[in-house]
Amino acid sequence: MKTVALAAAAALASTGSVYLGARNLLSEQAAQTREVIPKAWDIPPRADGVYDPGGGPVERWRRGVPFDLHLMVFGDSTATGYGCTDADQVPGVLLARELAGVSGKRIRLSTKAIVGATSKGLAGQIDAMFVAGPPPDAAVIMIGANDVTALNGIGPSARRLARAVKRLRDSGAVVVVGTCPDFGVITAIPQPLRMVVRSCGLRLARAQTAAVRSAGGVPVPLADLLAPDFRKMPELLFSSDMFHPSAAGYALAAKQLFPALCNALSEWLGDAVPELPWQSRTVDNSTLVARVGNLSRLWRRSTGVPAPVLGGVPTPVAASAG
Repeated sequence: MKTVALAAAAALASTGSVYLGARNLLSEQAAQTREVIPKAWDIPPRADGVYDPGGGPVERWRRGVPFDLHLMVFGDSTATGYGCTDADQVPGVLLARELAGVSGKRIRLSTKAIVGATSKGLAGQIDAMFVAGPPPDAAVIMIGANDVTALNGIGPSARRLARAVKRLRDSGAVVVVGTCPDFGVITAIPQPLRMVVRSCGLRLARAQTAAVRSAGGVPVPLADLLAPDFRKMPELLFSSDMFHPSAAGYALAAKQLFPALCNALSEWLGDAVPELPWQSRTVDNSTLVARVGNLSRLWRRSTGVPAPVLGGVPTPVAASAG
């Protein structure tokens, strides 16, 4: 019966009257979502600097301060750690501290990510990197959800990401990319709009994965890895706005990114390289939304909020130091 109902709905959606009704409904829900989810005005915590393997407070970097590896973070609000209340909770710091602990080396962290960024902003972030100084040894990019809400095309968004990865790889950096998260866990977005944006996000994640690999980077399927736990424990893994992750949610994301970062740095780390723990599932193309693709075009205006990150296992990557 469910299959028949979906097939009938898909057939009806091709008629003008039903299409108009669907368009009006999704437009109303988009407006409702913008009212429910607040815009991001706060400045995320920043803790760029040098991290020692023994822990302790971050050392502010200035010319002449020694370090063994330079880690740089690019992307959107998820990369900045928007929603965290302390610098030791943001993904870049979690990765830098864990990398310092595993390697026994001093890790310099720099953040170029910007709240609200889409793939269109990656080129500017990389330009800023070259202006500021030499390129990093390793780069982490978290991007995608704002491309969905801004209605940036899937193909162009993936190609922009590929160009960013290639520029970083050509500069000598290893690159790890956290792909688009799963919008299906964000209950603040009502149905059926949530189903529409979820389908778009999963399609973008699949395109990003292929693009990153072709450019020489390592993709990490955050939608696959994190969404199940965000569905089970939203009160723990989301921040107070129920859109951005909490400190525990960011720890989940960092825990999935870290093995990929270690694998990309395998020659530098030697024996201290964990195995990659995931195998991405195939995006479900059998949904009603996938068959009625024109409905996704109705999400014509951004919700006006930065991208969310979506969940995994609530265990911090590294204990807070200091």
